[in-house]
Amino acid sequence: MVLIRSIRLGLLHVVAAITLVPITGVLNRLMIHEFGILATVVAALVIAPYLLSPLQIWIGQYSDSHPLWGYRRTPYIALGLLLTVGGALLTPHAALLMEHAFGPGLLLATLAFGLWGMGFNIATVAYLALASDLSSPEQRPRTVAVMWFMMISSVIVTALLLGRALHDYTPARLIQVFNLLGGCALLLAALGLIGLEPRSRQLRPQTRHSQRAAVRAVLHHPQARLFFIYLTLLLAAILGQDVLLEPFGAQAFAMPVSQTTRLTSLWGSALLLALLLEGFVISRLLSKKASAALGSTVAAGGLLLIAASGMLRLEALFLPGVFALGFGTGISTAANLALMLDMTLPEQAGLFIGAWGVADALARGMGMLLAGVVRDLVTALTGNATDGYVMVFLLEAGLLAISLALLPRLDVRAFRTRQPTLAELAALSGETL
Repeated sequence: MVLIRSIRLGLLHVVAAITLVPITGVLNRLMIHEFGILATVVAALVIAPYLLSPLQIWIGQYSDSHPLWGYRRTPYIALGLLLTVGGALLTPHAALLMEHAFGPGLLLATLAFGLWGMGFNIATVAYLALASDLSSPEQRPRTVAVMWFMMISSVIVTALLLGRALHDYTPARLIQVFNLLGGCALLLAALGLIGLEPRSRQLRPQTRHSQRAAVRAVLHHPQARLFFIYLTLLLAAILGQDVLLEPFGAQAFAMPVSQTTRLTSLWGSALLLALLLEGFVISRLLSKKASAALGSTVAAGGLLLIAASGMLRLEALFLPGVFALGFGTGISTAANLALMLDMTLPEQAGLFIGAWGVADALARGMGMLLAGVVRDLVTALTGNATDGYVMVFLLEAGLLAISLALLPRLDVRAFRTRQPTLAELAALSGETL
C-alpha cells in the first residue's frame, strides 16, 4: 500500500514536471532560434513559476487551515494542475502569434505563462504537503525517492517522444503535440489524485500571522542565511542553462529540432544515473559535503566543456559536456537535498523546507533570466550569437566556483545547536504567536 501510494503521489509530480519539457526543451528553442525573439523575453516568460514561487508559502499555509469539502490538499492540487496544463496548452499559440504580431502575442504569452506558473506553484506545494501528510517520517525517504525517480524518468521519456513527434516540424504539428501531451497529463492527474487523500474533518489551525513572522525570522539565523545564499548560487549556476542549451545546439552546430530535443534526455539520463550512484555508492564513501563538492566540480567541468565546444566549434565536446553537466547535477542534487534535510528540525521542518523551496525557485528563475540577458548583451556587443552562449556557460561555471568556496563554511551541527525555537524565531522578527 505504501508503494502504491508513493507511485500515485509520483504521478502528480510527473504531471507538473512534463509540462516543463515541451516549453523548456522545444518552445524556447523555436522562439529564440526560429522566431527570432530575444532570449531575454523568452527567459522572462519561462521563469514565471519561479517568480511566483513565494505563493507556495501562502498556499501551503492556507490549505492547512482551509479544507474544501473535507479535503485539505486535493482541491488545491486539482486547481493547480488544471491551471498548469491549461497554461501550457496556450503557450504554443502565444509563441506562434508573437512571431507575426509581437504585441498581442506577448499579451497572450504573459497570460499563458502566468497561468502555467501559478498552477505549477499551487500544485507543487499542495502535493508535497500531501506526501508529508500521508507518510510517516520513516516512509518519507522512500516516498521522495519514488517521486523523484518517476519525475526524472518521465522527463526523459517525454523528451524522447517529443523529439520523434517533431522530427518533421510544422506549426500545426507543434499544436497537436502540445494538445496530446496535455490530455495525457490530465489522465495521469486523475489516476494519481482521485481517492488518494482520505476525507477528514479534523483540523490543526495555523495562523498566517505566525507563519509570516517565522519565515522572516529564518534569515536572522547565520547558518540558515549562509545556506540560502549557497543554495541560490548553486542552483542558479547548474539550472540557469535550461533555457539556452537547445538554442545553443541549434546556433553553434545547426542541430534540427528533433536533435536538440534529445539533449534533455541525455542530460536527464546522466542525472538519473548519478542519482542512483549517489544513493547507493557515493554516499557510503563520501560525506554529504564532499559529495556536494564532487557534484559541483563535475557540473562545472561540463559547463567548461560546453563553452569550449562553442569557442572551438567542436561538436565532439558538446555532448560529453551535456552528459557531464547532467551527471554533476545529479550528484549535487542528491547530496544537497540530504544537506537540506539536515538543515531542519522536526518541529520546524515545514518552515525551513519552505524557505529552501523558495530559494530553489528564485535561483532557477534568476539563473535563467541572467542567462538570457547575458546572451543578448554579448551577442549585441560581438555580433556573434555563439559568443553570447559561451559567456553564459563560463559565467555559470564561475558561480559554481563561488558556491564551492562557501560550502566548507556550512556547519549542520552549529545550525542545530544554535537553533532557536519557533516562538523565539517569531520574537526575533518583532511579532508574537
